[in-house]
Amino acid sequence: MKTHIYSSLELPHSIVAIGAFDGVHRGHQTVIRQAVQRGRKLKIPSVVYTFDPPPRVFFQGARMLTTVDEKLAKIKKLGARHAVVARFDEIYAGRSAYEFIDCLAKLNPAEIMVGGDFRFGKDRLGDIMLLEKYFKVRVTKPVCCSEGSVISSSRIRQLISDGEIHLSNSLLGWPAGK
Repeated sequence: MKTHIYSSLELPHSIVAIGAFDGVHRGHQTVIRQAVQRGRKLKIPSVVYTFDPPPRVFFQGARMLTTVDEKLAKIKKLGARHAVVARFDEIYAGRSAYEFIDCLAKLNPAEIMVGGDFRFGKDRLGDIMLLEKYFKVRVTKPVCCSEGSVISSSRIRQLISDGEIHLSNSLLGWPAGK
């Protein structure tokens, strides 16, 4: 897998999975695997577009579940050909939704895979409906645990805070230390 710093990658075609992917939990794995499988089927590269630090960490000081290196190692294991890491800072946070769309256009995505709660751009003004005006978008359905609750990074952070390490690890879906 080749790793690229924000906006250094241009491709003639791609399949792009976008997200913070903090923890690369079972829900994230589903989004990324769909992009990888679709890329293989269409014989075009899969790209995972992610952020460091995750926006929730930057804005709210949330606990980070994985370092960028750990995140990239997990993304590589899922088979992505490329990873784009956008440095999430004051400047990046001030970019408009349309600037983000312009950046994605350099990847010439045949399809973009996102989770249902995906938002982008300054003040989270960009949403899936706006993205669909420019690209073919596939929204991955939420992945639930055996009890039926949606798996999310926020939920995993709460479980860790509550000392529920075994349950948080099962939602992450990676063997301990992997």
